[in-house]
Amino acid sequence: MKKYLGLLFILLLLLTIVILIVYSFTNFSFNNSNGNMNSQSGDAAYSASKDQSVQSYNISVQKEVAVNRFACDTIALQEYILVNYPAGSYLVQFDRTFTLNIPKYAVIYKKLDADYVFAAIVKSKEGERNIETKNIIGYESSFINLDSTKLGTAFFFLTLFQCVDSSFQMIWEKEIPIHGGFNQMTYAVWKNKNIPYVSLNFEDGIIVGHRDYNVFMCDGLKAPPHLLETYEGISHKRTMANINNDQYPDYFEFNFLSTANRIASEDSVAFLWDVKKNLYYNTRNPKQTRFF
Repeated sequence: MKKYLGLLFILLLLLTIVILIVYSFTNFSFNNSNGNMNSQSGDAAYSASKDQSVQSYNISVQKEVAVNRFACDTIALQEYILVNYPAGSYLVQFDRTFTLNIPKYAVIYKKLDADYVFAAIVKSKEGERNIETKNIIGYESSFINLDSTKLGTAFFFLTLFQCVDSSFQMIWEKEIPIHGGFNQMTYAVWKNKNIPYVSLNFEDGIIVGHRDYNVFMCDGLKAPPHLLETYEGISHKRTMANINNDQYPDYFEFNFLSTANRIASEDSVAFLWDVKKNLYYNTRNPKQTRFF
């Protein structure tokens, strides 16, 4: 009897293994075919033509309801991006302050010696699915920095255009090294040196705070800009400073002491910009450097 029970157990075990193998193979085949269907059936996440069609329709709707149009407005900028940028590129929107708010596009117009347009533009990583802008805006999307591959990978850029005869002329673009959590964008002037800069604010759930990517026009509006990152969280902090009184902003990076009872800043160290090496260095330990 024991002999038959042993054989029965072995047969059941082999049957279970066979069922698991068949299930795994079937599931893999389904997912693979489903992926091929997505890439071929016209899903905007995988089809450049479908994405272009959706964007064109959305732009046409905006044109119908627009009351006051002007040269190089946000509608014209979206059309420019659709025609001149790779598939999966979009004009970014601000995060909504309230649920029913109409989101604003991340565009700043400045009339200086000419008409200038600062725009936050996002591009999808080549070879992956197109991103959806809703997945890169706001606090919840800041966690996409841990793993953005399933939803596509977003590359943010701050781009400066000049509006000439109702047409866009790109002057420069600066990549912003983050993939999600966009909140808002502001134009300001660094009072220490009277240098203009644009600050892109991102929520950061990982540090329970926010990050600001500050793009400075240290060498003039049309020269390649300078990037400096500041941030603040529960146990993270970096603040802008003017330490050596040159034309480039510096910063203090704070060190925190975390215990079971409290979290407190116990020290800070200054970082200065090295013009020759194009990086920031720790004034206490010059071997420790940062790119921004």
